[in-house]
Amino acid sequence: MSQPTPILHMLSPQKHVSPFDVNMAADAGFKVIIPYINVEGSEITGLVQDAIFSRPPDYGRRTGFFFGGKDAIQALDMIQSAKDALVPPFQVSTFADPAGSFTTAAGMVACVEKVLKEKHNRGWDGINVTIFGATGVVGFASAVIAALEGAKVKMVAHRGVERVFKAAEAAKERFGVDMEPVPGDTPEKKAAIVADAEVVFAAAAAGVQVLSTAELQSAKNLLVTADVNAVPPPGVEGMDLFMNGDVLPGCTRTSGVGPLAIGDIKYKTQAGLFTRMLNDSEALHLDFRDAFKLARSFVA
Repeated sequence: MSQPTPILHMLSPQKHVSPFDVNMAADAGFKVIIPYINVEGSEITGLVQDAIFSRPPDYGRRTGFFFGGKDAIQALDMIQSAKDALVPPFQVSTFADPAGSFTTAAGMVACVEKVLKEKHNRGWDGINVTIFGATGVVGFASAVIAALEGAKVKMVAHRGVERVFKAAEAAKERFGVDMEPVPGDTPEKKAAIVADAEVVFAAAAAGVQVLSTAELQSAKNLLVTADVNAVPPPGVEGMDLFMNGDVLPGCTRTSGVGPLAIGDIKYKTQAGLFTRMLNDSEALHLDFRDAFKLARSFVA
């Protein structure tokens, strides 16, 4: 009997499925890739059950569902709905990575973890982490990963704290982690936040600079800052795209981790998770926690 064809159903609540994700899945080895757009949460059960009942149970591990979009909570809700829709022994694998954010966040946290250990002999437990762009998908996922590892996480709000409070509440409810929303809508407030930080994740919108050299120089406790923004100007002034632990210009000890160093690990992580979906003997359900475990293995 021939091997079952690897099929991936790619679902997005938006009007497009990401071409980046389609390319990654194809290069990983999926032979049939079907995009679904404007998908609502109430439609997940029907789509998943259509997929599982059309193939023998042992074909389940060769049938995958990928959840994209640009909302972390929505993607997590979709993957849970897909898991709830399964009827054993029928199975499928699922993978959530909205806007590539889960694998990007995993890459950023893993890269910073390595620099913390090698340059400063520190780990995550009890370290003060500040997240700029905390309500975005990368910021939210990196905040949760760091908090799960034992960091003290502050989520910075630029335009009122209501959205950040909601994100912190969602993280507490789903993952049992405590994160502190803090207002950073004035230079004075931001300076006070950065002064206390030991690690900064710059995950704001592309082309938005969140830290200047002057602010970096005044942040006497800052050990490492990471920037996922590859669009000029950098999110952290002086950050080189490929920087991976070098001291930032104008600083005495603050190490930088640039977007292409993070992007290398992100790419390997997303490709690796797609490959795991294809090759594992059991159906898998993958999110940012699985991404972080794999990203760690690539930077070790």
